[in-house]
Amino acid sequence: MSDIIRTENLTFRYTTEEGVAPTVLDDIDLTIQAGSFVAVLGHNGSGKSTLAKHFNAILLPSGGKVYVDGMDTVDEDRLLDIRRQIGMVFQNPDNQIVASVVEEDVAFAPENLGVPSAEIRRLVDDALKTVGMEKYARHAPHLLSGGQKQRVAIAGVLAMRPRCIVLDEPTAMLDPVGRAEVITTIRKLNRERGATVVLITHHMDEAAQADRLVIMHDGKIVRDGVPSEVFQDVEGLRSMGLEVPQPVALMYELRKSGVDVPLDTLNAEDCAAALLKLLV
Repeated sequence: MSDIIRTENLTFRYTTEEGVAPTVLDDIDLTIQAGSFVAVLGHNGSGKSTLAKHFNAILLPSGGKVYVDGMDTVDEDRLLDIRRQIGMVFQNPDNQIVASVVEEDVAFAPENLGVPSAEIRRLVDDALKTVGMEKYARHAPHLLSGGQKQRVAIAGVLAMRPRCIVLDEPTAMLDPVGRAEVITTIRKLNRERGATVVLITHHMDEAAQADRLVIMHDGKIVRDGVPSEVFQDVEGLRSMGLEVPQPVALMYELRKSGVDVPLDTLNAEDCAAALLKLLV
């Protein structure tokens, strides 16, 4: 499996009127393989959103390198190519929706890239179908729910045919129903379309659904592995101000009480099955 994103000794500091601020990203080495689903987790200020903005050159390194499909993000001549490869979805879908009709919004980016009209029609229809919003093609975005708006924002990114989609806290402003809609869409893109997904989140249950979990703390990567293993370090994560998924927390308390239960139960179904097995 080839790499789509690679960082080498990535360092970043914001520049303020007073001068250079403290380091936000500190010597980050990270490789993301094409077709993978990676969640990046961390408390506020850990650097996870700043890292995400380096993946399509919204931000450029203060030190080190970021490569997208082998392209150096500081190469201005490759900026358009990089942003075609890496699509970004942000917290607030209202900030990404620019048109008064759903299908026109999804068509906005391909039109600006000079894609022929017939091809735009196909791209828009396919993108809306992928996110389950084809029935709302002629609707006004402002009349949609938060989850529906975010799916339209994702469709707008999909219409550019990126190889990788980076979602920066895409469910932060949504209710539980909207969150479920968006996460289901993300999993579908990865499982059925083979899209590389990088999900920046602070929700443990969302991170648990990824294939790989990267945890950031104070600008550094401090954990990197499959969620079922990373979340077993309950006390280590809590020391960084992070909790674990509720099923893991329950099993952890039972183990502290002397009950022999596994800690790799990331969802309610696996937790229930493990407890049933114990009772039987």
